[in-house]
Amino acid sequence: MRSSLLLHQIRIHQSRLGQGARRRLRRRDQRGDVPGWVLVTVMTISIGVALWGVAQPQMVGILQSALNSVK
Repeated sequence: MRSSLLLHQIRIHQSRLGQGARRRLRRRDQRGDVPGWVLVTVMTISIGVALWGVAQPQMVGILQSALNSVK
């Protein structure tokens, strides 16, 4: 009940907004979640760096073996 009242109040408020304000709200909604993407990118890079730090000799060996088998 309370959430439906809140939604009703939001709709009333939005209907009172001017056209420019509504346009700005729509643009803001379409931008996406930039901080979320930044977090995912930083975490992915961190995992890659951590894996490289732990398994560097093995990964270099695998890469060299693969490159030598292609020759």
